[in-house]
Amino acid sequence: MEIQVEEAVVKLILHGGNTRKEAYKAIDYAEKYQFDQADKHLQMAQEQFQEGHVWQTKLVSIRDTETVAHPSFLLIHGQDHLMTAQAELQLAKRIIEQYKHQQNLEKRLTRLENQLA
Repeated sequence: MEIQVEEAVVKLILHGGNTRKEAYKAIDYAEKYQFDQADKHLQMAQEQFQEGHVWQTKLVSIRDTETVAHPSFLLIHGQDHLMTAQAELQLAKRIIEQYKHQQNLEKRLTRLENQLA
């Protein structure tokens, strides 16, 4: 499996950025209690992260000493970008679960208020 290190690094940055973009869109929809859309964007974020992870695995598995990915600023930046995106994706999932919980509590509160009215 021959890959160009520069191409792989760019793919890490690309898919990391796409992961973050979709995770934040998911949070935006969750804030409006539009959970179908939020879940759709979470799925897209997860898919983008998986694509980035494929490229990360390719980089890690390079065996040819002539194309070994020597640490460089760009390589470190690409790895950092993807790993930060993974952390943000996990956080987005937790935030969305909290919005779902909040919506359920608001519904319960409304029912209780209507019963007292």
